[in-house]
Amino acid sequence: MVKHADIARAVVDEAGTTLAAEAGIRMADKPAALWQLLVLVNLMSARISAGIAIAAARELNGAGGTTPDGMAGLSWQDRVDALGRGHYVRYDESTATRLGECADRVREEYGGDLRGLGERSEQQAGRLESGLGEFPGIGPTGAAIFCREAQAVWPWLRPYTDGLVLAGAGKVGLPGDGDKLAELVEGDDIAPLAAGLARVARDDDLAGRVRGKAG
Repeated sequence: MVKHADIARAVVDEAGTTLAAEAGIRMADKPAALWQLLVLVNLMSARISAGIAIAAARELNGAGGTTPDGMAGLSWQDRVDALGRGHYVRYDESTATRLGECADRVREEYGGDLRGLGERSEQQAGRLESGLGEFPGIGPTGAAIFCREAQAVWPWLRPYTDGLVLAGAGKVGLPGDGDKLAELVEGDDIAPLAAGLARVARDDDLAGRVRGKAG
C-alpha cells in the first residue's frame, strides 16, 4: 500500500513549485517580497490564466514596481505598458489603477510593510484573510492564494489549506485535513505541498502522474 508520505513527496516533486517562485519572487519575511506577492495575487484574481498573471508580475517588477514606493512611482501608463508586455491586456487599464490604489493603501496603512498586516491579524488566518480582502481586487480566492504562499515565510500560518488544496488532496488519496497533511512533510515543504495540491485539484493528468510516481 502506498504511504501518504510518499504521495506527499510526489506532489512536491511533480508540482510543488510555488507561484511566487514561478514569478521570480524570492520569498522572505521582508517588505519587498510580501508586496510582490500581493501584486501577483492581485493579478491572479482576475479571470486570466496563471501564466499570463505570472508574466505580468515579472514585467511589473522589471519596470520598478518591486515595492509599494516603486509601484506608486510608476505612472499609470507605465503600469499599463508593463501589463501589456506580459500580455495582460484584457484588464490592463483597471488593473493599473488598482495596483496604484493597493500601493497607496500599503504605504498609508502599514508604512509600506505588509508585515504589519500579519501583526494586525494577531496570527489568525481568518483575520489575515479579512485584511487582505480590504485591498482593491482581492477577494476570498486571492486571499487564499496569498496565505498559501505566505506560509512559506510566516510559520504561524502553517498549515494553511483552503478548499482547493483539500480537493487536490482527495484526488491523490491524501487526508482532507490540514494538520494531517502537514505531518507528511518537513515545515519548509508545507507551502510547496499546498501549491502542488492546488494544481492537482485542477489537473487530472497531473494527479495521475503524482499517483504513478508515488506508486
